[in-house]
Amino acid sequence: MKRVLLAYSGGLDTSFLTAWLTHHEGHEVLAVSVDCGGFSIAEREAIARRAVALGAKEHRFIDARGELFERVLRHLIAGNVKRGGVYPLSVGAERGLQAELLAQLALDEGFDCLAHGCTAAGNDQVRFEVALAVIAPDLEALAPVRDLGFTRAEQVAWLEERGLPLPPAGGLYSTNAGLWGLTIGGVEMLDSSSPLPEEAWIWTSASQAAEEQTLTITFEAGRPICLDGEELDPVTLIETLNLRAGALGVGRGYHLGDTLLGFKGRIAFEAPAAEVLLGAHSELEKLVLTEDQRFWKDHLGEVYGRRLHQGLMHDPLMRDIEALFASTQAVVSGLVTVRLAGGALQITGVESPHSMLHASDAVYGEEKAKAQDPRTAVFLGRILAEPARLARRARAGVPCSPQAAALKNEL
Repeated sequence: MKRVLLAYSGGLDTSFLTAWLTHHEGHEVLAVSVDCGGFSIAEREAIARRAVALGAKEHRFIDARGELFERVLRHLIAGNVKRGGVYPLSVGAERGLQAELLAQLALDEGFDCLAHGCTAAGNDQVRFEVALAVIAPDLEALAPVRDLGFTRAEQVAWLEERGLPLPPAGGLYSTNAGLWGLTIGGVEMLDSSSPLPEEAWIWTSASQAAEEQTLTITFEAGRPICLDGEELDPVTLIETLNLRAGALGVGRGYHLGDTLLGFKGRIAFEAPAAEVLLGAHSELEKLVLTEDQRFWKDHLGEVYGRRLHQGLMHDPLMRDIEALFASTQAVVSGLVTVRLAGGALQITGVESPHSMLHASDAVYGEEKAKAQDPRTAVFLGRILAEPARLARRARAGVPCSPQAAALKNEL
């Protein structure tokens, strides 16, 4: 018998794994749920009861929501990170932190091994293994669902044959919920053309999508600090936005992307708070940052998101990118007004004490800057046009000038 610390989400894979490790393998299991958001109080209680009913000796919750924001989400906001231009890394963002906290607990309490319920076809198995290799390279890792190739249907049948509890959805859909959003996998996601049925969505409502609501978000140094003028800690603000924007149908999407194993994968996701905050933050940056600041920061945001998606949360390069993000965010403070309607959002206003629009004495399309020479635009236009002008002449076979011909003869 081994003492096994199990990364337990309460879904089908980890429910099956709890029962398999205890009833079939005879191990002593501590089921640990690292709470990165997405659980109601009732769900927390049900998850804990089900873990014990499936055979775990004990179940624990680790509340990591605040740490997730400070170590991951605030950087995703600063980088305006969306994979494929649509997906805000709703769940992949938290895996490295979860693995780190679980590995440290396993080391501190002398467990023989750490088990996770990742399958052989997903990204999470790589994310867990990368983090474990950095944090606890000598700790034995178990992944029976992946290594023994259990299908979802086989897991459901095995649990039902023994009268053991299934998760609420009965295994029909694979869902992962966190502070930054929720992902849904199921038969419709196995191809690139099928939508989810309405009943499969969890956080967002189509019935209220026609309703309209306006809200304001205050940022200070790139961090969201107030919702409609009320100061909230980041976790509460995000959870509140998930409820309010989700109720209006905001944040639904599909992501078709590249897996870490080289093939394509598709998921549905619901990320109401991420959709609102990323949209509001990006618009505020347009007001207070220079074009080159935004260009390079957003380029590095793409790099940051890609590496986080790959499980490289603990790579030193990530700390370097975060340092640049922090430098740019010093002036990203202000108030953003957001209109939610039709399941979408629109930024209707943005204000900041660091507004570069207000700092200018020019009025776009109306009045030039006081220090601007009217001839500047002509000179600038000529300079910018020169490469294209020369290319046009060269490709049209225009003879070179006498001066150029004489120079060629001298050479």
